[in-house]
Amino acid sequence: MRPEAGSLLGRLLAAPVRPGALVWIGLRPARRAPMTTLASARLTAGEGIEGDRYRTTRNGPRQVTLVAAEDLTALASFLGALVAPDQLRRNLVTRGVNLLALKDRRFRVGEAVLEGSGECAPCSRLEATLGPGGYNAARGRGGITARVLEGAVVHLGDAVTRLD
Repeated sequence: MRPEAGSLLGRLLAAPVRPGALVWIGLRPARRAPMTTLASARLTAGEGIEGDRYRTTRNGPRQVTLVAAEDLTALASFLGALVAPDQLRRNLVTRGVNLLALKDRRFRVGEAVLEGSGECAPCSRLEATLGPGGYNAARGRGGITARVLEGAVVHLGDAVTRLD
């Protein structure tokens, strides 16, 4: 629920957000299968990413998952080891934009329009994937989930900009 537009918090949340870029794209083809890294992917309105196991036909809130490259760097500093994008099993990695500023907002990735639908909490498997402390390291750094409002093919290097 958004605060009133005229309130201080409402004005702060509506303040400009620095745009970013799409730097990694990954698909989860099957449960626990290695992720497929792509240079481009088709996002379909109301469904998600073509070829991803979590693609839906019910217009659910978790059609696409995004995480910031800056959060991967933070995780690496907490764990003392590099964290690759596929280890978190998110679909899109961005750089330069604070993804939490896109939560409950419409934003564009290239030509596609998405709407931030929530935070993406870490799952218990991160303890096995990242090692001891992996789950706690990822708390608050798991990125966001989004719905696809207008589909398009997205490409590495595409701009990520907030629309409202």
